[in-house]
Formats: sequence, structure tokens, C-alpha cells
Amino acid sequence: MTEIRESCGVVGAITTDGDAARRVWLALLALQHRGQEACGIYTFDGSRFYHKKQLGLLGKAEDFSDLKGNFGIGHVRYSTVGQPASADTYADPQKIEDFAQPYFSDRTRGGISFCHNGNIVNFPQLCNEIRSTGTFVSQTTCDAEVMLKILANQLSKEDTLEKAVRNCMAIFEGAYSVVALTGNGELVAFRDPNGFRPLCFGESDGLLMFASESVALDINGIHNYSNVEPGELIVARENEPILRKQLVKRDHHSRCMFEYVYFSRPDSTIEGRDVYTTRIKLGRNLARTYKTHADVIVAVPDTARPAAEGISRETGIPVLEGLIKNRYVGRTFIMPGQKNRDNAVRLKLNVVKAVVQGKNILLVDDSIVRGTTMKKIINLLKEAGANRVEVWITSPPIKSPCFYGIDMPSHSELIASNKEPDKIRSILGADALCYQTINGLVDAIGLTKQETCLSCLTGEYPTPLAQKLANEMLIKPQRPGQARYWETHQ
Repeated sequence: MTEIRESCGVVGAITTDGDAARRVWLALLALQHRGQEACGIYTFDGSRFYHKKQLGLLGKAEDFSDLKGNFGIGHVRYSTVGQPASADTYADPQKIEDFAQPYFSDRTRGGISFCHNGNIVNFPQLCNEIRSTGTFVSQTTCDAEVMLKILANQLSKEDTLEKAVRNCMAIFEGAYSVVALTGNGELVAFRDPNGFRPLCFGESDGLLMFASESVALDINGIHNYSNVEPGELIVARENEPILRKQLVKRDHHSRCMFEYVYFSRPDSTIEGRDVYTTRIKLGRNLARTYKTHADVIVAVPDTARPAAEGISRETGIPVLEGLIKNRYVGRTFIMPGQKNRDNAVRLKLNVVKAVVQGKNILLVDDSIVRGTTMKKIINLLKEAGANRVEVWITSPPIKSPCFYGIDMPSHSELIASNKEPDKIRSILGADALCYQTINGLVDAIGLTKQETCLSCLTGEYPTPLAQKLANEMLIKPQRPGQARYWETHQ
């Protein structure tokens, strides 16, 4: 409901029961919140690959029952690079193959299937370089496809997987948490040296699994997990100890703050930090910073609920279910066109009049991006008889675009990029508007500012091309709805 389009989710597994597809399907089901545009699974039985891709939600486990083998990887996608799936995509099997990950190359190592979570900032340049050599790149313009072709090229040049991946880390700028599967029986995982996106792994009862979030391991009975470290490569083979190599080491990392605030499920653990507890503390920190005279706290479902609980613990004000979500309506951001998204708010949320009528409401949400959804929600509450609506936001104002896997492509689409909070409050129709401070944010997460990516809040980026693009966009602003800036440079 916060208008933020999420990144993707990845899974990789080796199992001894010959049913990797089911394990991967279960894990993807737990990660469905990270992407609903497309999904896909590749498996390997020791001699050949099997795969299935489809658009939309994951569907039934039986849909993937023909995929054989002890090895598998899977992906759920939201397109932060390239265009979203269209009606034409649904009608054309080849377009589905091109749109959905994982991708496959038969160039080397007995074949490689590959998928990732994140966004490559220098994707347009890499795409042009590949095309200049005569290598085909499909019209999906997906960075994962280009990454796979570069990895395959490096593998054909180098004598070890480690050298090839190290070379790729020097080539790719941006966020990537990768899982791949080779025809040599290798399950491969690696993560960018900045560590923007999470990637964890664990083992239990003949199953080894990598995933974007720990909930994907939980659902498969793995409750003790570790992390693929930033800049680390891990290679797993059947009946062999895993190989871990730190290929690139940085003094500081840049873990995305939105993983803690919004993306990840509250029952996930990210690098030892409990997401639910983090969100409770985000609410507590807001309550320690601002004062309110609200009668009732109402959370925008669902990610703001722990923060609302944290505010309640500090203030003693009760949290009540003032907004009810229709769970059978698709996410508003997937609906094409702003008018459709606006109408979808009424389809998806309804107000409990008995909770809000005649009350001073403290409305809690995790972020404001464009502001259109928040404005609609405030209108709904006031139409239902709310006397006053204060808005508290668990993240600071989002002022700058993201180039690392969140679909916030331009300053012009961010209401806080050139407006002060009081002006935003007036536009939204709120009676008060309070944002989390940056200090309150990093305190709740438990990382230092140097270890956290705050680029969308500060306009200061940890990689050079992203900074260059952001600076250029300030000089030459983009119009809302215009193609993503870095996609126009191909």
C-alpha cells in the first residue's frame, strides 16, 4: 500500500530426496511478497536441466511436479529493470521465457541457470558492450540476462569459478545477490561487495538452501542459518563440504535500509537482526521523538503494524484495526496507470467506522513515495468520520531515486524531493505529519550509517555511477511516467 515496488526473491537448493522443485516452490511461496509479476524454477538431475516459468503468482506445487533432480533454483520477479509484463507477454510463451527468471546459458560448465535479486547500475553500458560483440540480448532488457552472459564469458576465459566470479564483481556496479546452478553439479551463490540485498543459507536433514530471506528456510525446516557475506562466493556440491571464498572485502558495506523498514517479512531475520523487533523499535523511536494527542493508533496494513505496536507501548494509546485489507485484490502498484492505482485503494482498503468515527487518529505507515495512496487513505478515514488524522512515517523522507533494486526511478516521482514536510502534510490533507529521523532509523536497525544504504534519503550513493546518474537527473529532471533514466542510455 505504500506505493513502493519491491525487488525480487531468489532461492537455491540441494536436497537428497530428489525433490528440489518442491523445496524451491515452498521457499518461493514464502518470498511471494518480494515479486508477483513472474516466477520460475530450474532443476538439475545430474544429467539434464528442467524448468518452468510463468507470469503472475506462483500457483500450485503440482504445476512444477515435472521438474526432476536434487538441485534447484527459483525466482519471483518484480521488474525494476525493463518493462512490466503486458497482455502481449502473457499471450506469447517465448515472451514469458524472456521475461521471467531464471535465465539459462549452454555456453560453458555443462550449462548454467542463473537469477539474482537487485539492480545493476551500469546495465546499459554492459548491454551495449555485449551487443557490440555480436552476442544476442533479448528485448526484455533484463539485467540478469546480461549478467549471465558476462559470467559465461568469464568462465570460458578463466580456469576457475572463483576467478570468473571475481572478474564479474569488478565488472558489475550495483546490487546483486545471485544463485546459479551449473551442469557440473554446482550450486553457486555470491553477493555484491556492498551487500545491498540480503542472502542467507542453512542446512538441515539432507537439505542445503540459499534464499533472500530466512522465512524461506523456515518453511523448509531449516532454523539455523548464516549469511553469504558481501563479496563472498559459496559453492555447494552434492555430498561435499561447501566452499566459501571471500573474493572482495570492503571496510564498509551498504545494506538497504528498506529491507528492514518494508521489504522483508516481519518474521524474517536479516544478518542476525530480527525484522519484527526492528519495526517495533522504529515505532518506539517515533514516539520518543514526537508528541501526539490521538485517541487511537491505526496502522496501514500490513508492514506498519509492528511500528504501531511500538508506538502504543511508549504512549499507552491503543492500536485498533481501523483499516481492513481485502486480500483478494492485487497490489496497487501492479495495476497500470495512476488512475487505476488510485481507484484500487478503495477496492483494497475499507474503514471500520466504529473505530474511527469521532476519534483523533494516529495513522502509521512505513513510507511516503508519491503521496497519492496516503492522500486517498486519509480521505477514507475522514469520510468515515475521523475527527483528526495525524500521520507518522517510520522512514525518513524519501528524496532521491534508487538504483539498487527499488523502483523509485526519478526525483520527480518523489513528493519529498523538493517539498518540506509541512507542504507535504497540506497536500495529503493530514492534520500533522511526522517522519522518522535518520538517527532514529539507524538506531532501530542496529547498524551504523556507514553500514547502511541511505541513498534515497540523503542523495549520497556508495557507487560512482549511481552518484553520477543522480547528479545528472537533478540538472535534467525527469517527467513522471518517463522511462527509467538509466534505461534511456542504451
